[in-house]
Amino acid sequence: MRYSRRLALAVCTLSVSATLATAQVAAAAPKSSVPITAPVSTAGTLDLDVVVSGHNGKPISGLQQQDFTVYMDKKQQPITSFRAVEATATSAAPIETILLIDTVNTRFSNVAYERQQVDQFLKRNNGKLSQPITLVILGDKGIQITPQASRDGNQLAAFLDKAEIAIRDIGREAGFYGWTEEFQLSASGLERLAAYEQTRPGRKLLIWISPGWPLLSGPEVELSYKDQEGLFASLVGLSASLRKARITLSSVDPLGTADGVSYRTTFYEEFTKGVPSAKKMQIGNLALQVLALQSGGRVLNSNNDVAGEIATAASDADAFYILKINSPAAEHPNDYRDISVKVDKPGLTARTRTGYYAQP
Repeated sequence: MRYSRRLALAVCTLSVSATLATAQVAAAAPKSSVPITAPVSTAGTLDLDVVVSGHNGKPISGLQQQDFTVYMDKKQQPITSFRAVEATATSAAPIETILLIDTVNTRFSNVAYERQQVDQFLKRNNGKLSQPITLVILGDKGIQITPQASRDGNQLAAFLDKAEIAIRDIGREAGFYGWTEEFQLSASGLERLAAYEQTRPGRKLLIWISPGWPLLSGPEVELSYKDQEGLFASLVGLSASLRKARITLSSVDPLGTADGVSYRTTFYEEFTKGVPSAKKMQIGNLALQVLALQSGGRVLNSNNDVAGEIATAASDADAFYILKINSPAAEHPNDYRDISVKVDKPGLTARTRTGYYAQP
């Protein structure tokens, strides 16, 4: 059976009219057919948050501007500004870590383990967190968010313990239409969170604890060009929102080795390349893991130590670099530009945003 993607178009054209509050935020299905973000000129400078790590994956500090080379569409770009940041328990580093517990895409039977692992992470070091953390819970009915970021892990654990997580109304036994609704709630939640974070200063490290939403791509899924245009508009808007909010997204799979043989743990790799135009668009290009890698974050799965994986993702806040480069005006809307950063030190790799859509 082949599915029409008219439904996918409605799913993916998102609205940002909702505002996150400190209590409960409605996650009603968006009905707008307007792209996520109206195109705004990107001429000027482009900020890149760069994490450098060695073979053990831990962030490396102490590097200088001359150690970095930035390429845009494979052409070297001058670095116009450079700043090295090291976060400590007493520093006021321009970064906030957001832990998001996704109960939309996690079976109810696995949510308890997911919460237990988050609780374990929060209570490490007697609950003394190295950086401010905001706790977010995404569910079928909306978003719950802590009133403010906190370094008190015990306080955040108490919030998590009291949070009500209802049994999911949407089940994967509903088949294709259940999957599209999961996708809709997830993508809408990410967009609204990004819109909210644009109003807040500094870099944000968003750790999305979830096996990921359905990729909805494959030989049995057909897209018309009109569908591809709508999906592409959503991708461009979401990419712009994450960039403006300075969000680096990381994906942590709470299912551990139980999900190790799932297609989700590798299938997303087919969609990680930047999408230059609507005719190249597939729904898999909006996968959680794909968005994470393209934002400069991590994809962590197939490990039962979920608390440890969260700590690994959170370590990206310990040391990073802020580079500025020029962003020439585009000649046409949604001009995709590939970005890469190289480090002139053996054994070190740099992670940052892999591209952006330039506007006239």
